[in-house]
Amino acid sequence: MVTIVPSFGRIGEENAFAVLARAGQLAAEGRDIVNLGIGQPDMPTPAHIVEAGIKALRDGHHGYTPAVGILPLREAVSRDLHRRHGVEVSPDSVMIVPGGKVTMFMAILMFGEPGAEILYPDPGFPIYRSMIEFTGATPVPVPIREANGFAFSAEETLSLVTERTRLLILNSPANPTGGVTPKAEIDALVAGLAAHPDLAILSDEIYGTMTYDGEAHHSLLRYPEIRERLIYLDGASKTYAMTGWRLGWSVWPKPLYDAARKLAVNAHSCVNAATQWAGVAALDGSQDCVAEMVAEFDRRRALVVEGLNALPNVSCITPKGAFYAFPNVGKTGWKAKKLASALLEEAGVATIGGPDFGVHGEGYIRLSYANSSENILRALDRMGTFLSERAGG
Repeated sequence: MVTIVPSFGRIGEENAFAVLARAGQLAAEGRDIVNLGIGQPDMPTPAHIVEAGIKALRDGHHGYTPAVGILPLREAVSRDLHRRHGVEVSPDSVMIVPGGKVTMFMAILMFGEPGAEILYPDPGFPIYRSMIEFTGATPVPVPIREANGFAFSAEETLSLVTERTRLLILNSPANPTGGVTPKAEIDALVAGLAAHPDLAILSDEIYGTMTYDGEAHHSLLRYPEIRERLIYLDGASKTYAMTGWRLGWSVWPKPLYDAARKLAVNAHSCVNAATQWAGVAALDGSQDCVAEMVAEFDRRRALVVEGLNALPNVSCITPKGAFYAFPNVGKTGWKAKKLASALLEEAGVATIGGPDFGVHGEGYIRLSYANSSENILRALDRMGTFLSERAGG
């Protein structure tokens, strides 16, 4: 019998895709399922972006591209970062990758090994911990607390750094909580990082265009004192409703860029050419489509927060970013994952149990409001009926 190396026994997965598959299976059996589980905009990719991809194919962009991405797209990323954050980023430090996860994969591979520690947000995107464990490094969760508005605490984060800490992963606006860390907290963290000059930072800013209530997104790219050890993660999936196009980009410090390039050559060769030209159209074209999408998410956010707070024994603080709500279900009597499973199987509402995002996720479930207002209201009605009729499981 063939066997694979033991490290593959440590690798996890993203349960949102398992929930998506189960929801699809139930729908195929004739069940009416409202899917608030998957983090995917329900709007189509804007037409001008689609047309740019089609044009690229018609123009003959069918071959390999440079492993780091075509120069016009890397230049477009640089212009976008200057427009949004007022920072100068050389196209030579930008890398185009097939989705946001690839940047996580590269960064964690570079710094993860037995004996090393990597700090990551908890609750947080599950691939962080999965990849850390795969490398043999020790995952150190940074608690993301409801009492702090689901922003990270600079003081608590810095208190977890040891001489073995190689990488710190940050995420704001955040998945799964919708938390946005304010500038004062980021300022304090960056100031504290001066005492740890050998610590690399991965800043996952994939939801950076999605903030509400006047809350500003403060990119870590704005801090020159950490730029030489900062890896910036971004992409088109959420901002431009391009999840299936698989288009991400990252900014790397000069000492790490060539290592990232070699990983790209070994792993995926390059991002498909037509998608990259579509990315140029996305970044250089009108951003009205982004503003319209975020405004629609904002309207849905109000619906979902009001509805969740009206449910029996459920409370939900208002998320400041992304398109997720992370309600507290601790008083329902249900364990979070068991509740999420029962809501899907019995009420026809797909959500994700908080523990799928880390040990500090117990007592919460994640709902994505990247779905229509009509479906959100149907889901909330079903959840209310279920919780009224079913005591804690």
